[in-house]
Amino acid sequence: QVQLVESGGGLVQAGGSLRLSCAASGSIYSIDGMGWYRQAPGKERELVAGTTRDGSTNYADSVKGRFTISRDNAKNTVYLQMNRLEPEDTAVYYCKADRIYTPRGPLNDYWGQGTQVTVSP
Repeated sequence: QVQLVESGGGLVQAGGSLRLSCAASGSIYSIDGMGWYRQAPGKERELVAGTTRDGSTNYADSVKGRFTISRDNAKNTVYLQMNRLEPEDTAVYYCKADRIYTPRGPLNDYWGQGTQVTVSP
């Protein structure tokens, strides 16, 4: 069974850094685009950063210059380096795979369980 396992969330003071990781496990041939989303209380889930299989990236305007998304295809893992964190970054962060190719067929829009990031003032 395929899983997206997230780690690295926690509590940090404003100005600090966190590094999130999301590792896909199970029988996987390859993964297309992957991204990080977040959902804050009272807010709609939004895209934070995305990356294609070849490493092209895009970011929400609110995190440009502070966050960096990267991936390691050999490990089926995507990372989100978050620097100069702000209280407004507080949210549950979710990893998503656009398409996971498995022996049983493709899995589309496959989500992780989410990890809490809390930034104190």
